[in-house]
Amino acid sequence: MGTENLNYTQTDNVGLITINRPEALNALNSTFFHEMNTLLDEIEKSKLGALVITGTGKAFIAGADIAEMKGMSPEEAKVFSNLGKSVFNRIEQLPFPVIAAINGFALGGGMECAMCCDIRLASAKAKFGQPEVNLGLIPGFAGTQRLTRLTSMGNALYLLTTADMIKAEEAYIMGIVQKVYEPEMLMEEALKMAKNIASKGPKSVKFVKSVCREGYNLNFNDACDLESEKFSELFIDEGKEGMTAFIEKRNPKW
Repeated sequence: MGTENLNYTQTDNVGLITINRPEALNALNSTFFHEMNTLLDEIEKSKLGALVITGTGKAFIAGADIAEMKGMSPEEAKVFSNLGKSVFNRIEQLPFPVIAAINGFALGGGMECAMCCDIRLASAKAKFGQPEVNLGLIPGFAGTQRLTRLTSMGNALYLLTTADMIKAEEAYIMGIVQKVYEPEMLMEEALKMAKNIASKGPKSVKFVKSVCREGYNLNFNDACDLESEKFSELFIDEGKEGMTAFIEKRNPKW
C-alpha cells in the first residue's frame, strides 16, 4: 500500500510509513497532505498496535515546500495551514501510539510532523529547527502550540525566534526527543519499540494514550476522574485476562 510520495508496509500489527520524496528532502506540499489523508483512511481500518513514521534519504522532512507556498494568497495560505493541521491532528488522534523515527533533518513542517507523533526517536545525525522567521513566517501546522507543550516556553521561544538548528542531543535535553540512536540502529530500535508496544493489551494502550492526551487539557481532578473511569472499564475483559495470565504465569491472550 502506498502513494506517489508515501510507502506503507505492515508486519503483523505494526505499520510503517516512509516519506519518499528524497529529491525534495521530503518537503511537505498539498499533494503530500492529501496522500497522507488517503493513507490514514486505510490505516484507521486496520487493527494496528503501533505505527512508525520515517523519511527516505538525508531528511525526515526538511520543511514545507517553499516553491508551492511562495505564490499563495493569504486565503490560500490559510487553507494550506488548515490542511496541514488537520492531517497532523489525525496522526495525533490515532487510537494507537505513533513513533517518529527521525532519520535526518526535521525542520519547519518536518519538526511539526514529528511533534504530532506520540514518541520521537532520533538518529544522532538528525537536526531540528523551526526556521520560519528566516522567511518572514511563523509555523502554520500547530508548531507554536505543540512545541510549547513539549518543552519549556523559554526553549520554544528560543527555537521559534532564533531559527537556530539544534542537534539530536540538544533536542533530547529539551525533552523534544525521547531517545537518540546511532544512525544504523534507528530503524531497528524504532520497530523494536513499536513491536513491544503492540504486544501489550491493545485496549489498555489505547486508553493510556487517550487519557494522557485528553487529560492534559483538563484540570487535575477531572483528569483523574477520567483515569479512574478508564481504569475500571478494563476490569470487564482485558484487565481480567492480563491479571489472570500473570497469576497463572503465562502470556496473556489479547
